[in-house]
Amino acid sequence: MAEIPVKIERDGTWHVVKIIVDKDQIQIPAPFSLRIPYKQIIDLREKKNTLSITIRGNPEKTILLATVPQAMLVLKRMIALSCSAYRLAAYFMSPAIRGGVLVTDARWEKGSIAVMKTGIWFVSEAQQVCIPLTDVTGIEVTKREVQKKQVDVVKIDHMENADVVTSYVLCPLSTLQVLFDFLKDATKEMEMRGDELDAVSAQVGMLIYSGMDSRAIESMLSISYDQLDGIFEKLLNLGLIEVTHIRKEVQLTPKGVRFITEAVKPPT
Repeated sequence: MAEIPVKIERDGTWHVVKIIVDKDQIQIPAPFSLRIPYKQIIDLREKKNTLSITIRGNPEKTILLATVPQAMLVLKRMIALSCSAYRLAAYFMSPAIRGGVLVTDARWEKGSIAVMKTGIWFVSEAQQVCIPLTDVTGIEVTKREVQKKQVDVVKIDHMENADVVTSYVLCPLSTLQVLFDFLKDATKEMEMRGDELDAVSAQVGMLIYSGMDSRAIESMLSISYDQLDGIFEKLLNLGLIEVTHIRKEVQLTPKGVRFITEAVKPPT
């Protein structure tokens, strides 16, 4: 049992309390007076030093709390290991590759995997890593060398701060395919039929992936700004891109024309 100081949000106001964390539940004192068994927790999300905890019910209830990093580690581990989720013991390496480059200090961690409503959690004694399901770009069973042997692992590609990152999961063969099928099902909303884009739109997508900006894409494909804007709109509607910057196209007003005309006149 541990007593942890936290801030809990209610109606836009943060309250400072000390919660009790034990092996079965979290107890939150007045003015909240809540007892939350881990088995009722169906989702856990983290943003900076804030945890969002979703509790089963009709309707579901979400609690926001914030605390110091060390206490956050304790909370995340206790919840991820005991909440209502698909869970199995495994080894994981996350991240193993970032932006196509091997992470030099990557190593296998012994722990467990918990697949919750919005994220895949890797939990070990040393760390807790969450991959939001909406950030997953690909899942496959592949081979990787472990202790000089080629073994089957589950490879998870996902986005992290605009980089494509790869994580690996190693577990017994008897559960490997079960884990793969479960993860594929959990991320099925990210899948597409494959015929949603025409050839030019698909090329635009590939050039965005390679890091090209709008002007470079227009030049590469010999298309106009309006054509590219229409393709961007299609990609936005499909959820394939997000807006990071709005480019302005401008023309001079009569006042602007007068100013520039006067400015370029030779001195008399």
